[in-house]
Amino acid sequence: MNAKTHWVQTWRLVLLVGGICLAFSLGAKAQVQTNTSESAQAPTSETTVQRGEVVHVSGNDLIVKMEDGTIKHIANVPESARVTVDGKELGVHDLKPGMKLEKTITTTSTPKVITTVKSVTGKIWQITPPTSVILTLEDGTNQKFNIPKDQKFNVDGQMVDAWGLKKGMKISATKVVEEPMTEVEQQAKVTGQMPPPPPVPPSDAPILIALVTPAPAPAAAAAPAELPKTASFLPLLGLLGMLSTVSSFGLWAIRKIV
Repeated sequence: MNAKTHWVQTWRLVLLVGGICLAFSLGAKAQVQTNTSESAQAPTSETTVQRGEVVHVSGNDLIVKMEDGTIKHIANVPESARVTVDGKELGVHDLKPGMKLEKTITTTSTPKVITTVKSVTGKIWQITPPTSVILTLEDGTNQKFNIPKDQKFNVDGQMVDAWGLKKGMKISATKVVEEPMTEVEQQAKVTGQMPPPPPVPPSDAPILIALVTPAPAPAAAAAPAELPKTASFLPLLGLLGMLSTVSSFGLWAIRKIV
């Protein structure tokens, strides 16, 4: 913002001829005195609300899906950040996916005017019209001051320009600078809601109940009713033949003895 500068009664000059007093006096050792004041106007407030849903939380990083569908990544959320949920203050590590967040931002703007008044009293030591003048201040030091363009001076009731100033004149001057500015203050409050619980099925809705029946244990192998037919009749016939031969030989031996 641009500063507004104006001069109060410009450079007020008072000649010391005839014992005329100064228009105003400063301290015995005063040089350039500066006073600053501030005036404020009625403030104005603006409130904005941002809504979103927590999608992911990792450490101090937060991903939120905003109300308009955009995805917002909030990195490095400070540990001091708090969210009010059901009357409790929660930190970033307490947030869960599905939580609804609402951030209310209140911006207050207060127009102000900073007024700076500079005053000086001294005796003209050197004048370089129309650009500058060197004053001998009351502490004995010399200081150069620039003269604004088209500046007029009140010398003993008469308005003159810089060419009307003379060495040895004692003058008092006051410069006023008004600088408008706007002080902006923001306050943010974040509230949230826990994710809703899963819906409860209506009482008349059919409920599917799954019953798990264990598989039956495998039955023991039953003993075979008869021996397996793994051999032929040839060995049996051989055995009968051998017995018949033995019997015949026995009968022949008995007959021979008798």
